[in-house]
Amino acid sequence: MKYDYNILVIGAGSAGLVTSYIAATIKAKVGLIERHKMGGDCLNTGCVPSKALIRSAKVVHYAHRAQEFGLKSMDVKFDFADIMERVQNVIKKIEPHDSIERYTKLGVECITGEAKILSPNEVQVNGKTLTTRAIVVATGARPLIPPLEGIEQIKYLTSDNLWELRQQPKKLLVLGGGPIGCELAQSFNRLGTEVTIVERGPRIMHREDDDVAEVIIDRFKKEGVHMAINTSAKSFKIVEGRKYLVVQKDTGESTIEFDEILIAVGRRANVTGFGLEELGVELNQNGTIKADPFLATNYKNIFVCGDVTGPYQFTHTAAHQAYYASVNSLFYPFTRWVPKMFAGSLRVNYDVIPWATYTDPEVATVGLTESAAKLKGVKYEVTTYGIDDLDRAIADSEDHGLVKVLTQPGTDKILGATIVASSAADMLGEFVAAMKHGFGLNGIMGTIHAYPSMLEANKFAAGEWKKARKPEGALELLRKFHNWRRG
Repeated sequence: MKYDYNILVIGAGSAGLVTSYIAATIKAKVGLIERHKMGGDCLNTGCVPSKALIRSAKVVHYAHRAQEFGLKSMDVKFDFADIMERVQNVIKKIEPHDSIERYTKLGVECITGEAKILSPNEVQVNGKTLTTRAIVVATGARPLIPPLEGIEQIKYLTSDNLWELRQQPKKLLVLGGGPIGCELAQSFNRLGTEVTIVERGPRIMHREDDDVAEVIIDRFKKEGVHMAINTSAKSFKIVEGRKYLVVQKDTGESTIEFDEILIAVGRRANVTGFGLEELGVELNQNGTIKADPFLATNYKNIFVCGDVTGPYQFTHTAAHQAYYASVNSLFYPFTRWVPKMFAGSLRVNYDVIPWATYTDPEVATVGLTESAAKLKGVKYEVTTYGIDDLDRAIADSEDHGLVKVLTQPGTDKILGATIVASSAADMLGEFVAAMKHGFGLNGIMGTIHAYPSMLEANKFAAGEWKKARKPEGALELLRKFHNWRRG
């Protein structure tokens, strides 16, 4: 049988773009199908716009902290609409990186339209049936909307449509205390909106350890972000034109008034409407597409990558998976014949996955947290270094946070690391490299770090680990030796 393409990729977000790029680089004929905007959620509604907003809000916050930097005061005037337009300008500046023009030059055939998978070798787009040797599904995910009573009366916000706002809300309710909710809650609060986070769990930042989350909770309290924890959303109601969320706590029901509500309770994989149901492609219990270590579905020439399959819904893991999806789809079935002991580069690996929450301070983690280690029954030792001791942090008036490292008992092998600092996401890279390439805390401690820099915190954390394990017997012998040398 002859095919029009080696692979057809459905979805031009991070996963689909990288898959297509790799395939085109190794001279395959690849078609990339996107029904909406190139770049997907990350560029248009996720990572890029949120970080642009965070930056503007941080500038305003620095102005309010003027006296900490030896300034009498700083008067900041802004129009909320201008800030939101800056967000769009940032998107436009990055757009060429993910554009049809760029990917066409790279050798990718970009197709705009709705994809419909007819069979494992056929995809219909714009009324035309295209044949392909393999298919890669990279359709991403969308905000999860809870079925709350009265929600149809409310024009709610999500990370998709938030960026259409041009009038600043006076009261913003954020439903969900995870990374998206926390980042945007802090940003709107810094711009002058009264913000309340509603979280049904015992605290925000539930994925992080208690001591890590406590740093952010303390900062939010100081900045005036309200947090309603152990609070479940029940329903919406409108009374005399005013909007309320009815919530349930241990003490009973109450209401919280709001102008706008941002729903940030998670994301759901996009798995319907383009043929997967008809084919019987298997799903996981959480609604993502089930995949084997080669990222193949129960159809061995239909592959998946990115948020649509998980288990991590990060841009960088989507790009990581894209390599495996691209190579395995192009070289199937030959990749299945490689002996398992040599197939490490063909089976997706999640051993070293970093993630970051871009609050201020940032929270960045790789590997195991303490709570995850306990849950999995992994034995560990923990070392913590307080950034309030770091020279550069003190000079920057950012002397808050910590570096927390989990190591294998009796060794310097790093099992996981979490950093809470103003530039934690950048600082984490050293621990990611250490875990990926097999060097431990001794290697970090023996590395020269520029002074003064925030990165020195990693070295000092390694120093704390070493100091706690100093050889007391050998040191006593050295004391006696030096006494003898003095005569």
